[in-house]
Amino acid sequence: MCNKYLNYLLFTIGVTSVLASRAYSQDKDIPKELYVATSIPDSLKENANSVVRYSEIIINVKGPGRETFKVHNIVTILNEKGDKEARLILGYNKKYDSYSNIEMRVYNENGISIKKYHKSDMYDGSAAGDETMVTDERFLALRHTVASYPITIETEYEEDKSSFINLGGWAIQDYVEQAIQQAVCTVIVNPAVGFRYLKENTNIQPVKNSTDGLDVYTWRVTNLKAIKKEENVLTWKILPEILFAANTFNCYGYPGDFSSWQAFGKWIRELNKDVCTLSPERVAEIKKMTDTIKTDKDKARFLYSYMQKNMRYVSVQLGIGGYKPFPATFVDQKKYGDCKALSNYMRALLKAINIDADYAIIRAGTNEKPADFSFPNNTFNHAILCIPFKNDTTWLECTSTTTPFGKLGSFTENRNALLITEDGGKLVNTPRSTMQDNQFNSEAHIVISEDGSAKAKVKILCTGAYREDYIELTALKIDEQKQIVMHLLNIRQPSVFDYNPSAENNDVKEVNLNLEYDKFCDIMTGDKQFYRPRVFDLCAFTVPVEEKRKTGYYFNNPIQKSCVTTIDLPAGFEVETLPVNQALKFTYGDYEVKYTYDTTKNQVIGTAKFNINNQAIPANKYTELQQYLDAVAIAQNKKLVIRRKA
Repeated sequence: MCNKYLNYLLFTIGVTSVLASRAYSQDKDIPKELYVATSIPDSLKENANSVVRYSEIIINVKGPGRETFKVHNIVTILNEKGDKEARLILGYNKKYDSYSNIEMRVYNENGISIKKYHKSDMYDGSAAGDETMVTDERFLALRHTVASYPITIETEYEEDKSSFINLGGWAIQDYVEQAIQQAVCTVIVNPAVGFRYLKENTNIQPVKNSTDGLDVYTWRVTNLKAIKKEENVLTWKILPEILFAANTFNCYGYPGDFSSWQAFGKWIRELNKDVCTLSPERVAEIKKMTDTIKTDKDKARFLYSYMQKNMRYVSVQLGIGGYKPFPATFVDQKKYGDCKALSNYMRALLKAINIDADYAIIRAGTNEKPADFSFPNNTFNHAILCIPFKNDTTWLECTSTTTPFGKLGSFTENRNALLITEDGGKLVNTPRSTMQDNQFNSEAHIVISEDGSAKAKVKILCTGAYREDYIELTALKIDEQKQIVMHLLNIRQPSVFDYNPSAENNDVKEVNLNLEYDKFCDIMTGDKQFYRPRVFDLCAFTVPVEEKRKTGYYFNNPIQKSCVTTIDLPAGFEVETLPVNQALKFTYGDYEVKYTYDTTKNQVIGTAKFNINNQAIPANKYTELQQYLDAVAIAQNKKLVIRRKA
């Protein structure tokens, strides 16, 4: 997906996480012991892969769209998990951004210099990704290959920017399992820009002074311990950060007001005012295409399908075009556009038949951080569309060629989107999906042979996130598809694996599997055979035991799964022992499995259901979740025992 609303998002090789570490400025009187690994206090080594020994940044905000950075960072890497600290990746726009005085110096554990790099050693590349045709955005990259630990990396550089919307922020800790020995951030700002800041996951306060008519803010931290890594956490909920923002900005020569969400929305609206009109001939064609459709919602559904079938996603990010959509006429003629252009085009289609829709910008990504109602700040990286039907607000993901009408999915659901209305920007919530939106319903038929081999047919019907999983597989090679399906379902290795995705019906994806096993039986002893009475696991994961869990556990979406498994026993065999029926309860879910034996047909039928009804599991319920999932795993492994008839 796309969009330069957050410039650094474009650098998909890990630039984002590295740029966040602008930690930071310039003090030549640094004690020598900060280069020596053995001088790190033991308390800072606990749970740490790296320790920031010294970091300082000086940000000088000279006016709207004008700022400079001076950066100085010294970090000791303790093990291979901290190797990302040996990279320096600097994003820039060649027209509005430049770097100078770049150096990286490497020291051994005794603080002795062993390597030095300069700007001339850095790779200078385009930030275009697979789907970006062309962009002004570039990056400088340098990586030192670490041969032994501990090792200390010192980086320095200066940056001069002449265009921005965001002031960014100070990521005090870039990663979990990173400790901070000394760090300071200073912001020198012209009061005319209307500087604001927001504390996140920290209580530190700045010291504020004034000099030569400028405001000076200084934040300082010392001896900040590493945060222990926990499974499936959202780092934006735990890592300390100070966000910066300005009430006025200048982006590529376009001045703007960001004192409120409404004001920023007016800037976007003004930017887009001349791009949402189709030619009179096309308007007439669109009206003719829809004139027999009775309701506005059905007309919108038809046009959404039309756009998905006829347009494709291509990103072109040049200058203000990173924020401003291509004209609807361009998309109509060329049959492509990025998320901004396609959302704007869909709006133009609706406008042609007098259906109002609001262009909207949003922070996309599963479980991404929502925009803050109280702190106007540009963290958006994607565009979607909102149709305010009476009593039925409908959201459209215009970039995807497969997302159903009126659905968003985990990429943008449960978030805050900025609607660009006639009155400016309005921050609103996007819908949250439920279990019923994310269903995985399946049937399996297993025919067991006397020698313990088996053939199985599996039919899967899925919606929501599960539907997207299987749709995304269609672009892969057959062998890759099989590997991923086996991993998703935790299927044991068959001798024959036939994967057959079918056409959709009412936004339900159907998948069929034909499997053959030379040995499906787990144990054969005398006249008895032991089987796991299933082809795959409804729940294919557990979570580790964690004492004193501090943060919530996050799923990508709520879960609703079911499977009916029919097992044909071989002639001459009968059931000796059926697995025990079980019903397991969890505060946010349940698992149930029942088995019956039809003696007439010589069939065992197992019916299983697994649900997680909440995407976020609070920290105080983590142990209950862990015990529940362990119990489900045990229940799934109960054996079916058959024996040869006497």
